[in-house]
Amino acid sequence: MSRIAVIGGGIVGLAAAYALKQTDERAELTIIEKEKQWGAHQTGHNSGVIHSGIYYKPGSYKARFARLGGEMLIQFCRQNGIPYERCGKVIVATSKEELPLLDNLYHRGLQNGLDLELIDQARLRELEPHVNGINAIRVKETGIVDYPKVCETMASLLQDAGAELLLNTEVERIVENRTTVDVITRRGVRTFDFAVNCAGLHSDRIARASGITADLKIVPFRGEYYKLRPEKRYLVKNLVYPVPNPQFPFLGVHLTRMINGEVEVGPNAVLGFKREGYKKTDMDAKDMLDIFFFKGFWKLAFKYWREGAEEMVRSYSKKAFLKNLQRLLPEVEMDDLLPAEAGVRAQALRSDGTLVDDFYIMNTKRTVHVLNAPSPAATACLPIGEEIARRVADLRRSMAS
Repeated sequence: MSRIAVIGGGIVGLAAAYALKQTDERAELTIIEKEKQWGAHQTGHNSGVIHSGIYYKPGSYKARFARLGGEMLIQFCRQNGIPYERCGKVIVATSKEELPLLDNLYHRGLQNGLDLELIDQARLRELEPHVNGINAIRVKETGIVDYPKVCETMASLLQDAGAELLLNTEVERIVENRTTVDVITRRGVRTFDFAVNCAGLHSDRIARASGITADLKIVPFRGEYYKLRPEKRYLVKNLVYPVPNPQFPFLGVHLTRMINGEVEVGPNAVLGFKREGYKKTDMDAKDMLDIFFFKGFWKLAFKYWREGAEEMVRSYSKKAFLKNLQRLLPEVEMDDLLPAEAGVRAQALRSDGTLVDDFYIMNTKRTVHVLNAPSPAATACLPIGEEIARRVADLRRSMAS
């Protein structure tokens, strides 16, 4: 019987614990979360999209786990009465210059095994009558779900299965011993056989404090949203995305009908000055110094300074944000956009200035560290959990041999 600690109570941490319990019913699990609720950060500020995996490099964790994860997530929702809908989305080219990019994206999606439809303007108008575009890809697998409800359900199932759930407990570091691992928290020290680090925005710090050497650092990017006022929700039937800029690692401003009926518009992507900063005014000296003394940040900033400047303009100018949005949705007006909650993306960055493109998981003799799990991690949470459980099982076998 193994004693296993899972650090982080977002959707990835809870899915890891869920998979560990399914793999070994006798395992003594403890899930440790520093906040007073589950899924308080990236999960709780998620727009609720079940991603298809169309954007990601064929064969990558993201491509494989998004597709598999969507199916597993829907099955989990069906079994547990969680609201979801597989409504599909369109990725829209608004100019002739975007058509080659759209075609490349279509063929990448086919390589990833998706059921796609390349559609013309007439068909686009049938699906989204108010959207401007000359061609589009219809992605049938995309859906929407209530991710906080998924977290609540996983936590409840884990508790019913005998797991120990600790909220309001911040982990500072992990210390590996010869036969055990100590998890050092602000409320004391707990001893386990294995530990899993799923701390999201703080995963790199816990790994570094635990003696793990990895060439990456979490850099927070704040995604700012608006929502359509209720009278204008009819402008969007489901999900509408632009063709992403292949030179910039974000998907652009898009429109998302959520499971509660609201329509979110966004996000932009601006550098955050606090890892858990959801407002423009949120700043943290430690987090800022962490960024500005990291050479990888300056290399990234030099490469993407133009795109970054445009994102900052849209952050502070609602008029600029609206102008960008009207390329997709011409009928939307300034008064139609209401403020909405922002989110923060925990994106790992290497010292050479490259963003870690895929999920990144590493392990030592007694620990597993999830060091990069941005979108589509919520969609992919269940297969990520299975991968973590597989690695812990391998560690257990290596210790026994």
